[in-house]
Parts: sequence; structure tokens; C-alpha cells
Amino acid sequence: MHERGRYEWGGSGGRLATAKRYFLVTKPRIIELLLVTTVPSMVIADGGWPGTWLVLATLLGGAMSAGSANAINNYLDRDIDRLMRRTSKRPTAQDAVSPRGTLVFGVVLGIVGFVWLALLVNLTAALLATSAILLYVFVYTLGLKRRTDQAVVVGGIAGCMPVLTGWAAVPGASLADARPWLLFAILLWWQPPHFWALAMKYRDDYAAAGLPMLPVTRGVDEATRQILLSSYLLLAVVLLYIAGARTGWIFTPVALTLTAGWLWLAHRLRAERTVKQAMRLFHFSTSYLALVFIAAAVDAVL
Repeated sequence: MHERGRYEWGGSGGRLATAKRYFLVTKPRIIELLLVTTVPSMVIADGGWPGTWLVLATLLGGAMSAGSANAINNYLDRDIDRLMRRTSKRPTAQDAVSPRGTLVFGVVLGIVGFVWLALLVNLTAALLATSAILLYVFVYTLGLKRRTDQAVVVGGIAGCMPVLTGWAAVPGASLADARPWLLFAILLWWQPPHFWALAMKYRDDYAAAGLPMLPVTRGVDEATRQILLSSYLLLAVVLLYIAGARTGWIFTPVALTLTAGWLWLAHRLRAERTVKQAMRLFHFSTSYLALVFIAAAVDAVL
């Protein structure tokens, strides 16, 4: 009876507090990535503004899909989240929400997201968004996260799916076009340096939880080496996008300047190997992604 009472709807703090806790298990800050990549992808695919209703419908369906994946991830990782300072205050780690309720919430959210996208956008967008859930839950969370320090590379594929979902949402846009795949590649190689830099700060957390993050398994020296390597792969795909998308006077200078700044920070991190430099790269990478995708969208319209 005690366990059941603790998780009752409304429980501690009332229904609004319970709703807030379930909202938090969707990791809303991660969902922000959806806005940064999906809308520019749709604008580029359309060559202009694809329509407010279509954008909102795609974003809401995509947000439900991303929230589904994150909620299920919270359910599956609640044991290790309790062991890390960075994640110990998540509702699932603190038993502030029912584990079963979190799982059901995540599954239902994914189903609703699929139906929403299929009915109000199109089936291709719905399938792409749902494939991201399956990749994130089964391949990344259950398959790789606790087994290999390269999990963020493979798991990053799920994080790239909003680009393809947004592209597919636009009527007449074809996934045979090289541009969505080049945008996909930019996002794919943006992720490892971004997450490995953060992992340098929380290295002790990951070690305590037994997670094989790169700075834990191979040390800071190898982590900074792979961050630098991934940064040059990011430069390569940016150059491919410039050539393949025939970008103009906006994207080319903006992307090259930002990528040069990224490489400078990556080289400094490699030389100094400090948490301070790692966090500089981490914070820069967040702004980098938004500015590069916005520049790509503006360039495509003009």
C-alpha cells in the first residue's frame, strides 16, 4: 500500500506537480534540438516557408516522439541515474514518478506521436520519427550504452532523425536529394565532440555508474584525440554540404568561420586537456549547431 500511495496521481504536490514530473521525464531541453534542426530542414526542403500549420504539426509530432524515447530511456536508466550527480534529481531516479507509469507514458506518447504525424503530416515522417524511438531505446539504451564507449556515435543516428523527418514532412521533397543526408551527417559528427566534452566534466559520475564513456574507458588523452578527429570529420561534411548544396554567400562564410572556431577550441582542448576547455567546446557546440542550421535555411531561401 505504501508503494502504491507514493505514486498515486496527484501524490505529493498535487496533480500539477505530477504532470510537471512526467513532463520532465521527456527531457524537454533535449527536445530543443528538434526545433533547431527540424525547422531549417523543412525550410531548405521547401525553398521557403512550408506553412505554419505544417511546421507546428511536424514539431508537435516530433516532440511527442522524442519525448517518448526520452521517457522510456529514463525508465530504463533509473538505476544508473541514481548514481550520478548530473542525473540524480531526475523524477525517475528520485522515485517521484512510478516506473511503470513512466514506461506506459513513454509508450503511449510514442503511439500518439506516430498517429499524429501519419494523419496530419504524412506516413514517411511518422515512420522516420518512430524509427528514432526504436533506435534510441533498443540500439542505444538497451544495446550499446552500457557496453561500449562508442555508443554515442551509433546512438547519435537517432538524434539525427529530426532532420530527415522535417525534410520528409514537406510535400514534394525527396529523400533521394543529397542535402538532407548531408545535414544528417553534419548533425551526426557534431554529436560525439559535444557529448565527449561534457563527459570529461562528469567523468567521475560515469565511472561511479559503471558507464563506459570514452574519458573513463580510455582516458582524457584518447578522448581529446577522438574529439579532434570527429571535429575534422565535421569540417569534411560541412565542406561536402557547401559543394553538394551549392550554398551561397550566407552559409559558406558563416559555416566555415564557425567550424574554424570549433577546430581552434578542439586543438586547445587537445593541448590543455582540461575540464575548462572541454566546457568551452561544449557550450560553443550548442550555439554552433543553431547558427549553422539557421544559416543553411536562410541561404536556401535567398
